[in-house]
Amino acid sequence: MPILMPKKVKHRKMFKGRRRMKGDSHRGCMITFGTFALKCLATKWVTSRQIEAARRAIIRYLKKGGKLWIRVFPDKPITQKGGEVGMGGGKGGVDHYVVAMKPGRIIFELAGVKEEVAKKAFRAAADKLPIKTKFIQREV
Repeated sequence: MPILMPKKVKHRKMFKGRRRMKGDSHRGCMITFGTFALKCLATKWVTSRQIEAARRAIIRYLKKGGKLWIRVFPDKPITQKGGEVGMGGGKGGVDHYVVAMKPGRIIFELAGVKEEVAKKAFRAAADKLPIKTKFIQREV
């Protein structure tokens, strides 16, 4: 199971940051590679496992046709302390990685398939993600 995570990082652990990310995404909000895309409509952390589950759901619908691009990468490490560990003792070890999503961000792009197939594939992927999404297509 190829889970998305950085190969090498400068700092292993990261601050949590504020959860109130105001405004829309300014980068990654245009369809660049494909014809159809799945766009994020909310603010949320999306884990590498959720991205992988959505990717698998899309691949299942493609049946060896079309090309898929993943436009997000989870590079924020989330730490967690072990069970029954008391207060103090420092920060826990890195548990998983997330990407902080903002409204307007393109998550997946798809090309080389019909619109109905793309819609079905993205509907299946959206069910695996914890955020509200929207199907969009490139304006010709």
